[in-house]
Amino acid sequence: MGTSDPSSHQRGILLMLLSVVFFAANVLVLRAVSLHTPAADGFVATAFRGGVGLLIVGIGYRGRGFNPVNVLCRPMVLGRGAVGAVGILLFYVTISKLGVGRAVILNLTYPMFGAVMAAFWLKERLSWVQLGWMGAALAGLAVFFGETAFQGSFTRYEVLGLLGAVVAGIAVVIIRMLRHSEHASMVFGSQCLWSLAAALPFCHGQLGDLPWVVVAGLVLAAVFVGVAQIAMTHGFGLLSVATGSSIQMILPVMTALGGIALFGEHLSLIEVIGGVVTLGATWLAVRPAAAR
Repeated sequence: MGTSDPSSHQRGILLMLLSVVFFAANVLVLRAVSLHTPAADGFVATAFRGGVGLLIVGIGYRGRGFNPVNVLCRPMVLGRGAVGAVGILLFYVTISKLGVGRAVILNLTYPMFGAVMAAFWLKERLSWVQLGWMGAALAGLAVFFGETAFQGSFTRYEVLGLLGAVVAGIAVVIIRMLRHSEHASMVFGSQCLWSLAAALPFCHGQLGDLPWVVVAGLVLAAVFVGVAQIAMTHGFGLLSVATGSSIQMILPVMTALGGIALFGEHLSLIEVIGGVVTLGATWLAVRPAAAR
């Protein structure tokens, strides 16, 4: 729930910006880890995120909103955790295969999918203007993919990236459904539990062979994303969903610049144009109604 108090609004913006910084740091650390040790793939990263996240909520929120028993007994909380785990897994797989710039651009189309699904499931208002901007965002995606698609290099990882965005949109809708009945730590804890459970069967043979520096990097990345998630959750308590989502659109810019600076990644001009159109149109679709 947003607030009209100016000081609370400013605090919410600062928290949301803080979450963007830590989300970007998480993605860049994971990219560095995957380049150093390819065995530290999306499954391994997801397992670490789940395990470290459970420690964070268990230590920081036990007795203050987090109840491990309720995580397993409430169907909607369980559903949110399962959907979130799938989305995280798809996102982390695409980071290692597509690079941080392309992976984050694809993932950050989730507000567009979430808004459409919320209109159907939650009967939230979706204007023709918003639908028009969402159409422009899809056109931007067509431009973004056009170069690789026509060269025959469009891969299943681009499809997984878009699927991950759709799943993230579903997760946002479920969060909106739970926002009045569950503490944020319960929702986050369920996501962590499912992430750990979903990833472990695919990476148990790899965990014992990881160098200590890679383990340290994975733990650091998991702490970063835990801080980001908590900051974002508190930020959404002070800002409207539209305002908070608009601020999150900064994330692709930060990660793309980080990928170029740290890893020598490259986006062609046509990909830059398509990405800018998609992200700009998505931002225009989800920004607060008063600003339109």
